Amino acid sequence: METQSDFSQLGLSDETLKTIAAKGFETPSPIQKLAIPVLINEECDIIGQAQTGTGKTAAFGLPILEKLAPGKKRTVNALILVPTRELALQVADEISSFKGSRNINLISLYGGQSISEQQRRLRRGADIVVGTPGRILDLLKRRNLILDDLDWFVLDEADEMLNMGFIDDIELILSYTPKDKRMLLFSATMPDRIVRLSAKFMNSPRKLSVGSKTQATDLADQIYFEVRRSDKFDALTRIIDIEPEFYGLVFCRTRINVDELSTRLIERGYSSEGLHGDISQAQREKTLRKFRNKHINILVATDVAARGIDISDLTHVINYSLPQDPDSYIHRIGRTGRAGKEGTAITFITPDEYRKFLYFQKTIKSTIRKEILPKAQDIIEIKKLRIKDELQSIIESESYTDYLSMAEGILEVNSPEVSLAALLRMAFKNQLEESNYSEVRDFKVDTKGTARLFIALGKKDGMTPRGISALIREKVRIPDNKLDDIGVYDEFSFVSVPFADAEPILNAFSSKKQGGKPLVTRAKSRR
Repeated sequence: METQSDFSQLGLSDETLKTIAAKGFETPSPIQKLAIPVLINEECDIIGQAQTGTGKTAAFGLPILEKLAPGKKRTVNALILVPTRELALQVADEISSFKGSRNINLISLYGGQSISEQQRRLRRGADIVVGTPGRILDLLKRRNLILDDLDWFVLDEADEMLNMGFIDDIELILSYTPKDKRMLLFSATMPDRIVRLSAKFMNSPRKLSVGSKTQATDLADQIYFEVRRSDKFDALTRIIDIEPEFYGLVFCRTRINVDELSTRLIERGYSSEGLHGDISQAQREKTLRKFRNKHINILVATDVAARGIDISDLTHVINYSLPQDPDSYIHRIGRTGRAGKEGTAITFITPDEYRKFLYFQKTIKSTIRKEILPKAQDIIEIKKLRIKDELQSIIESESYTDYLSMAEGILEVNSPEVSLAALLRMAFKNQLEESNYSEVRDFKVDTKGTARLFIALGKKDGMTPRGISALIREKVRIPDNKLDDIGVYDEFSFVSVPFADAEPILNAFSSKKQGGKPLVTRAKSRR
C-alpha cells in the first residue's frame, strides 16, 4: 500500500503505520520526512522551521509515541507547550488519534478549565501533557505537576509564544525540567529572541527547515495605504466594496480588536465573523466551515487563531494592524495566491508606524507599492456598472419569467423609466449612497527625515563620537556617513540616523541594558 510504503521508510512501527493508514494519510509532509527519522534514530535536540498546516504535530507526536515507555506510576514523560487553549485541544486530539492500542494516558491543561479537575486528572497519572504556559506554570508551582522524569520537552508555535509574551514563563517552566531531556522547538518563523532561547536551553540542536521564508511573497501583489488610525474602518470598507468578489482574511493584533472590527462589519451589512484564541473549538470549526463554504467572505482573526487555516483561494490578506515583525508579515501574506493565482496583500500604515514599516521593507527585500484609496464616487460608479452587468446577465439567461406578470401590473400605472428607477432605488439604495463612506483624510509621511537615538553611555564611560559610531557598527552594518550629529555628554549620547536605519539599530540593541535600562532608545526625531 502506498501510504505504508511512504511512511515505512521513516522508521515507524507496524502499529503506527496501521494507525496512519486508518487516518487516511497518503504521504508524509516535508517536515515529517525530515523530523521523524532524526527523532527516532538519533538522540539530539531539534529546531524545526515550517509553516502552519504542514504536519508539525505528527512530526513530533509520532516519534514520541514510538519511543515512549509508559511507567507504572504514570509519570510525565513528554510535555508539549502551545500558546492557546484551542491549540492545546487540537494537538492533544491529534496525538491521541495516533496512539492506537497503546496504553498511553494523555491530558491537556489550559486556563478557563477547572483547575481542581485538572489536579484530579494529574493525580491519576499522565504520560503526555499538552498545555498552555500559564496553567502549566501554575500547576508546577502548586507541585501538582512533576517533571522530574521528563524525557521530551516540545515548544510548539514558538514565535507565537514570543508575540503573546510567554517567553519568560517558558524559561521558568524549563527550570523545572531535567537537563538530560530532549528538547524540540517548532516555529513558523525564527525571531532573534527565539534563537537566543534555543541557544540557552538546547544541546547542539539539529536544524530542520522546510521552504524559504521569502517564497511566501511570490504570489502576493503587495501594496500599502497610508491612513490615520481613526480612518482604518472606512478604508477597509472601500477596499472590500471596490472588489467584485472579495474573499479574504483581515488580521488584527488582539481579540478585542477582532471582536470590535467583526461587529462593525456585520452592523454595516457585510458577511463577516471573527476568530481568536478565546473562541471555543466548536465555534471555531463552525466559523471556518462557513468561511470555506463562502457563506461568509470576510474572516477577521488574530495571528494565533489563523494558525492552521488552510484556505486555497483567498483573494486578499489585509493587515488591519501591522504585524509584530517581518517574519510575521511574510507568514500572513503567504496565505494569498495559494491556488497558483496572484492574491493581494494590503497593509494599513498609520503615521506612527511608518519607521517600523520601512524596516519591514528593508528586511524582507520585497517591493511594497504605495496606493491611494479609491474615492467614494469611484466606488459608486463601479457598483452601478456591476448592477447593469447583473441585470443584463438575468435578461440573457431569461431567468426573469416568474416576475413578468408583476412587471406588467407595475407598467400599467407607471412608465418603464420610472418603474425601473423605483425598483433600483428599493433594491440598491443602501449600496449607492456616497454618504455611506466617511471622508478619509490624506496625510504625508516624511520619508527623508532622520530619527534621533538616545544612548545610555557618555564621557564617564569613555565614549567619544568615534566610539559611538563603532558601537553601532559592531551590531549593524551601516556606513559612517549615515551616522550624523553625534553628541556625547557626561552620562549619555545622541546620534541621528535615517528613518530606514533606525529600526534595525533599535532591534539589534533590544536586549542590551545599561544600569537596568535600555542601552539604545528612540529620542525625538529631527527633520
